[in-house]
Amino acid sequence: MFDGDRRTIEKMAPKLKRVLVADPEAGAARLFTELMREICHTHVWSAADTERAMKVAETCDPQLVIVSLGDERLDGLGFVRKLRRSTWTCRKAPVITITGAATAGMILAARDAGVHEFLRKPYSMKDLIRRLEAVTLRERDWVEGVAYIGPDRRRFNSGDYAGPLKRKTDGSETPYQQKINQCLKIIRAAVAAAETDPDQAMRAMLAQAQQLQSIATDFQLTLAASEFYRYLTRHKQSGQPLTRAVAETWATRVLTFLPKDADADRKAPEAA
Repeated sequence: MFDGDRRTIEKMAPKLKRVLVADPEAGAARLFTELMREICHTHVWSAADTERAMKVAETCDPQLVIVSLGDERLDGLGFVRKLRRSTWTCRKAPVITITGAATAGMILAARDAGVHEFLRKPYSMKDLIRRLEAVTLRERDWVEGVAYIGPDRRRFNSGDYAGPLKRKTDGSETPYQQKINQCLKIIRAAVAAAETDPDQAMRAMLAQAQQLQSIATDFQLTLAASEFYRYLTRHKQSGQPLTRAVAETWATRVLTFLPKDADADRKAPEAA
């Protein structure tokens, strides 16, 4: 039945061995389970409510998470946000949401919660395979911010999208500059949240400092990022509370590399 997709399915299979389906409708969860097992050998856990979904995610380490939206028995997007902010091994696992009421508001809310792909009911096997291919074979940059944690939102529903980048600034910045500036903007936002959301602020700053060290070609920026990372790791190991004043002091040098025109979008949501 799927001979035309067999090679693609073989490539996807290793990343689809463990799947969590969070759906209050037993029939819908069972249908999805049967489809997945027809595509490849998959172990599927079902969860009818948020509490069960969280328990499975924490203990079973799913490689893919399917979340139903639009049913008051399950806070699908609330679960996704908790997943992204957790310390679980699967916190970065691809998430596909499924709903029969695909409004523009719901699609944007799913994207901003950290969802990878959006699938409308009724969907065909071809639709499902395209979404599975997008989340397993088309790697997306991970954004470890404070206001947003999840995959690069410019590639949302990449099973359908094949055009250029979507930001207004994408035409004026090189991909290299975009990544550098995104890291710096997230650091700035994390510094501001050092006391209101210290755990995620620390995680965001560490992630961006590490990213800058790996992608920067400017020696001074690499040195500043390395120094910033060293300060952060020492402070984290000390167990002392993080203050905004301390974070600002550490971040001052690295943030000098943020372009002056970046202040124009200071009030905008975090990048990506």
